[in-house]
Order: sequence, then structure tokens, then C-alpha cells
Amino acid sequence: MSNKLRALSVLLFMAAVLAAPLLAQETGVPSPAKASLFKISLIAGAAIITLSVAAGAFCQAKAISSACEGISRNPGGAPHIRFLLIFGLVLIETLVIYALLITIIILMVQWGKYV
Repeated sequence: MSNKLRALSVLLFMAAVLAAPLLAQETGVPSPAKASLFKISLIAGAAIITLSVAAGAFCQAKAISSACEGISRNPGGAPHIRFLLIFGLVLIETLVIYALLITIIILMVQWGKYV
């Protein structure tokens, strides 16, 4: 558990470090409230896609390892396990694609309004 906690803390630290220049920049937009909302939308979009990709990769790795273990324990059930594995991987990948679409929508709506 400590390795996961350490990885999460490093991820959050890097996100904070990489987001700091966005918050320090001066913009050409006359209203600071509009510029602030645009910066927040950029950070939110980046956070959504980062977390969904990380979670999707973790879930795919866990599904593949579990399927390999199941096939090694019961070779006769390999076709059923393989089908369920592929179906699960498709659903996980679809979730990541939906997160990408939501991120693009967030960025494009804010981009069109405020810049």
C-alpha cells in the first residue's frame, strides 16, 4: 500500500508543480475572472484525462494478469475467459475514450468563449 500511496503523492506533487506556471502567467484577456476560469478548465481537462488513463491502464493490467492466471488454472475454460477478457478490455478502453471526449469538450467550450 505504501508504494501506491507514494506513487499517488508523486503524481499529485508533479501536477501541482506543472500547474504552477499556468497560474503565474499574465494573459491578454481583459477580465481576470475569465482568464482564471480558462486556466481552471485547462487544469480540470488535464486532470480528467490523466486520471482516466492511469486508472484505465491499471485496470487493463489487472484484467490481463487475472485472465492469464485463470487460463493457467483452467485451460479448458480458456475460450470463455478470453471472451470476457476482451469484452472487459473494450469497456475499459471505451471509458478512457469517453474521458478524452469530455476533456476535449471542456477545453473547446472554454477556448471558444474566453480566448
